[in-house]
Amino acid sequence: MNTSRWLLIAAAGLSASAGALVRADEVDRLIPIIRGKIHGDYQGMFRAEGGAFKHPFITPGSAQYADVLWDWDSWLSDVALRQILLEKAAPEERAKALRHEQGCVLNFLGYGGMNGWVPIIIKRNSPQRSELMAAEDVDNGNMHKPCLAQHAAFLTELNGGDAGWIREKFAVLEAFVDRYKNHQRHKATGLYYWNNDAAIGVDNDPCTFMRPPKSSGSIYLNCLMYQELQATAYLAGRLNMEEIAVQYRRDAEELKAAIQKHCWDERDGFFYSVDLNLLPYEPKPFGGNPRFPLHAGNPRSYDCLIQRIDVWSGFLAMWAGVATSEQAKRMVAEHLKNPKTFDAPFGVRTLSKLEKMYDVRASANPSLWTGPIWGVSNYMVFSGLRRYGFDGEARELARKTILLFGRDFERSGALHEYYLPESGEPVLNKGFQNWNYLVLNMAAWYEGKGCVREFLR
Repeated sequence: MNTSRWLLIAAAGLSASAGALVRADEVDRLIPIIRGKIHGDYQGMFRAEGGAFKHPFITPGSAQYADVLWDWDSWLSDVALRQILLEKAAPEERAKALRHEQGCVLNFLGYGGMNGWVPIIIKRNSPQRSELMAAEDVDNGNMHKPCLAQHAAFLTELNGGDAGWIREKFAVLEAFVDRYKNHQRHKATGLYYWNNDAAIGVDNDPCTFMRPPKSSGSIYLNCLMYQELQATAYLAGRLNMEEIAVQYRRDAEELKAAIQKHCWDERDGFFYSVDLNLLPYEPKPFGGNPRFPLHAGNPRSYDCLIQRIDVWSGFLAMWAGVATSEQAKRMVAEHLKNPKTFDAPFGVRTLSKLEKMYDVRASANPSLWTGPIWGVSNYMVFSGLRRYGFDGEARELARKTILLFGRDFERSGALHEYYLPESGEPVLNKGFQNWNYLVLNMAAWYEGKGCVREFLR
């Protein structure tokens, strides 16, 4: 190698190292800014009882979510709240906060019943359950996402395993979980499906958005459901109902096997949603001859079709603990680290950049999940990386998220709902708090400090 070429390579290496050091220095500088901002305004999450709310609760925050109780928002906002309380609250303040946290679960269960239906959102002026149900197409619409038992298990585990606070409503919680199994589970595959595309959380995920009713075996839904079954089993065990716990653990293992069988794609090394919208085989006369039914020699032998659409929620198989270690290695190496698909300067694109549906233009109805960076998706992928021991990749994703939110706080004084993957520019909804506050959990882990995690089994 000639001297000039060697000097160029050495200079490039020094430049890259210097860039990494500058970036690390900026992360260290931004963490106190993030922490100070969030510590300063988290009290706005607390809401008193009154109206439709029989218990105090926490709200996701920002003007758009000022005094309402949302399903998966309250769960993940609470995981962030617990990190805040760990870092700055006195024991008496944590005890006071617990009433609001448990109130999130109890308010929803207060709107539940033995038919299992629980609403997605409760407002202070919401009517009684019977009126809500009358206004909804309950059998064909979606309900509270399967994270209610997970929220209850998270709080129970934090409280030393004492589940007594939920004992009176545990049958209602069982009915909620069972409703998914009895009304939103595809018998042939064992996978769970959305009834339609309304209020699924990841609004315009192409695997569900504007697709036929009850056709989307969403990997996002099924990973949430797997942990929901595990959480229900845990709560049953804490309430000395081991016979019931055994049944939910069995349901969880059956679902895990179904996800592995139908959603893992060995060709691509990724977990996908599946299409359940297949017609049943009906023997029809061929050429007018009833003795020779059409396709009778080899009718369909598969129960779903895999949707090879690269959506961030495929990584939830790692978050939920469904993936094998070998599958996780492939997902990280072939997908997470690929800048052509998911890997972006500020986190994980919610849809691969190579997908034809990739779009990052502002949209509020539906909220946009076709490429932009969301705090919640960054966090849940980060959580999955930690679970499988990919600490280096988890640190890198934590760094990206800290840079994203720290710069937004510095420039605008607030956070936003979602961001452009390449530049980190905010797209809309200034003041969005919610699960964005999970950046504190990521920062604490990054610094080697105590880090609150959601309930996981």
